[in-house]
Amino acid sequence: MNPLQKIGTFGAALAACFAAAYGVGNAIAPVADEREPAAHTDSGHGGTGGRATEAALTPGGLQISQDGYTLDLRTQRVRAGDPTELRFTIRDEQGRAVTEFRREHEKELHLIVASRDLTTYRHLHPVRAADGTWSTTATLPEPGGYRVFADFRPAAEQEGLTLGADLAVSGSYTPTGLPPASATAKVDGYEVQLGGTLKAGAESELTFTVTRAGRPVTDLQPYLGAYGHLVALRAGDLAYLHVHPHEEAHGDTVSGSPEVAFTAVAPSTGDYRLFLDFKADGKVHTAAFTVRAGERAATAEPTQGGEEQAPHDGEEQAPHGH
Repeated sequence: MNPLQKIGTFGAALAACFAAAYGVGNAIAPVADEREPAAHTDSGHGGTGGRATEAALTPGGLQISQDGYTLDLRTQRVRAGDPTELRFTIRDEQGRAVTEFRREHEKELHLIVASRDLTTYRHLHPVRAADGTWSTTATLPEPGGYRVFADFRPAAEQEGLTLGADLAVSGSYTPTGLPPASATAKVDGYEVQLGGTLKAGAESELTFTVTRAGRPVTDLQPYLGAYGHLVALRAGDLAYLHVHPHEEAHGDTVSGSPEVAFTAVAPSTGDYRLFLDFKADGKVHTAAFTVRAGERAATAEPTQGGEEQAPHDGEEQAPHGH
């Protein structure tokens, strides 16, 4: 066999080997990746069940636009310590102001304002004008970077959205670290104990027990249709997790129990700041906790003392610092 014949024979054998390998590969797995498209999730909201788990793993508040809706924040800079009107609009794909919303927890829209270091928190309920412009007054005590979250559900949609935008608060700014982890928070003479641990990628049960002067508070009042309202923000990027309580409040009936329980899912390991709103003695109070989410349960260690939390909007609560 001459050299040219040898080269031809070798090439044919090599082609046969490649063809056989391709056939085996196709028998084991297809060449094309035919994955099913990801289902639409209710970004930023959580509850119970598999759907809530999937939604919680897609946190809200990280985008200014999503699913054809945009948060148009008109007020982008305020001065620390000064009462300021925050104005914004929710716009659709055509840039038109959205004027019809579904009520969620007794409100058409919930506005959360939090500092990047998670030491200042506001839960506000702005008023919507006929042209779709929302407005509310807020006083932010410390300068620095803030994030504004609009939590809402348009009337035309079956799912809710949480959109976020940055807000600058001017003044002399000194960065601070995240408050230390603690399973106990004190606010306005109340002590709140956190039971349970936040897990990454899995549902976890969180129970908050409210006491005053060492005695259980069994007359928690309804607030936003429940006996507690919990918002969780991930440290670093402020991913927004809005979880819901196990029980809803009925009318003006007091709870009869000092406990408020929630189901929550953290999208990743890391540090989170939990803000619990509860109503007692006619006022809304906010207890804040720093926790770390991990694959395994890890109870936060209590610290001495506590910290007073940020005020709410309206007349239900007198302002106090945080």
